[in-house]
Parts: sequence; C-alpha cells; structure tokens
Amino acid sequence: MTEAHSLPSASTAPAPQRCGLIAIVGRPNVGKSTLLNALVGQKISITSRKAQTTRHRITGIRTVADEAGGGTQYVFVDTPGFQTRHTAALNKSLNKTVLGAIDGVDLVLFVVEAGSFTLADAKVLALLPPDTPVILVANKLDTVHRRAEVAPWLRDMQERHPFAEYVPMSAKNPRDVQRLLAICAPYLPEQPWWYGEDELTDRSEKFLASEIVREKLFRLTGDELPYTSTVVVEKFDEEKSRAHGRLVRIAATIVVEREGHKAMVIGEKGERLKRIGTEARQELETLMDCKVFLELWVKVRSGWADDEARVRSFGYE
Repeated sequence: MTEAHSLPSASTAPAPQRCGLIAIVGRPNVGKSTLLNALVGQKISITSRKAQTTRHRITGIRTVADEAGGGTQYVFVDTPGFQTRHTAALNKSLNKTVLGAIDGVDLVLFVVEAGSFTLADAKVLALLPPDTPVILVANKLDTVHRRAEVAPWLRDMQERHPFAEYVPMSAKNPRDVQRLLAICAPYLPEQPWWYGEDELTDRSEKFLASEIVREKLFRLTGDELPYTSTVVVEKFDEEKSRAHGRLVRIAATIVVEREGHKAMVIGEKGERLKRIGTEARQELETLMDCKVFLELWVKVRSGWADDEARVRSFGYE
C-alpha cells in the first residue's frame, strides 16, 4: 500500500527572490559614486568634486525584503569614469576595470548629467554591450534651471541608443532613488540572494580605510592636487580593548608625484595632514563602529601613474 503524498500548499512555497548585477557607468564626475552610496543607503564609495576619484570596481549591496522573505537584492558595481584623454598606465588600468565591470551584468545604469551629452559620454555609450538592457539615468536634475528643456533632450537621447528606460533624477533626492530601485527590480533574474540581508559591500575594511583617506585628501586639497595621488594602507591591525571593545590601528601612506605636492598635502606646520587624518579617523570610527588610531605619512614616487608595475603594486588591476 503506497502512502499518499500531498502537494505543498501555496502558503508554504518560498517567496520569490530576485538578485542580479547592476553596473553603474559614465564619464568622470557625473555623480556615479554619489548615486551608488544613495542606492546602497550608506557611504561605501568615495565622492569628491575632483573628477576621477573612483579607481576600483566597488560592489555595493542593497536588499529590499518583504515580510514573506522574498524581495530583491541589488548588487551594484561602481566603475571609474572612462578615461578618454590620457594614456598613462593608471588610466589604461582604469579603463580595463570599466570594461571588466560591464561584462556579464544583468543591467547597466548609464549615468549622464541631465540635459548634457558630451563626446566623452558618447565614447562610454559606444562601449556598452548591445545585448544588455541599459537604463539612462539623467542625474543632477536638481541643477537644471529650465525643466522644459529636458523633454527635447530626452527625445534626442532616444535616437542615440535603444535605452530600456529613461530616469531623470537627482541622486540627492531619496524619492528619486526609491523610484530608480523599483524600476531596476524587474530586470534582475529570479534567483536566491548572494549575500546576507544586512551586507552592504564585499570590500574589506582595509580597502574602505584607504578610500576614505583618499576622499579626505582630495576634498581638503581642492583642485591643487593631481588625481594621480593615491593612498596605500601599510598596516591594519585589530585588537580587543577594554575601554572601546574593538580597536583598529591603521598606518597609511599618501603617495604623490612631486615634492611640491608633498608640501601641499602636509600644509603649514602639518595642519592639513592633521585635518585629513582627523576627518578620516572620525568617519572610519562611525563606519566600523570601533576606536581607530590612524597614522599618515606622505611619500614622493615620481611617475608612478605611468609605471605599470607600480600601478599594480598599489593595488590597481
């Protein structure tokens, strides 16, 4: 006599989950890192007014769950702005990173400034894979004074590429960010999530430390310092502390190309370097929820951005 097996009821079936890779691409300084941070809901990628601050492929994760355990996990890949003017080893490395990041993704967010389309934008657009859906993100809409001019511009953009969607928005507007997330969700395949619900990035704290020091470096030196300056973390040691619970000691070197740049970073009586260190330490303590001791040095390595071996030694692919 065989046992009867009843089919599981619909209520016990697992709730559907969506998960997929979304590349954020565009020329330098269109707001890609600001958009990534807004989409993830916390800062994981550095932002600066200086063009070309993002140098690595950075994965940011945003999970929007429903009560049944289903929902969508967005895995964002931030890319360096594609370099069209320079041929140094660093720029070649950055461009290779862009091309690697858009290979095999489920969706591309092509970010431009609303109402603007430059030759540099066109060169990035030409790189996008023809078989991957692309959403045009017309960012910095808050800076457009005449909104009526956006409609004819969007019509022009429709002739440039068969975009899947057109999203005029500001990365600084939370409602716009939520709208973009909702638009992206249907493009991601139904499959189990790759990361835990509370994970925000696959990058290490050591990597984030170097990024935050670099952000403060660029913010506090303005346009005086060339973007070829970089930060190398020499030491990242963790220990338990009775007073703080967790204590992290970080030693990092700011690498510049000229003696004049070194003096600029250090500042009068060391004040600028001290401020870079203080602001970076405070942000790291908030981000890592621990006590941080941060030591900074400045070294001159002339021509490093043109030296492929040195570019690799500083952690660029």
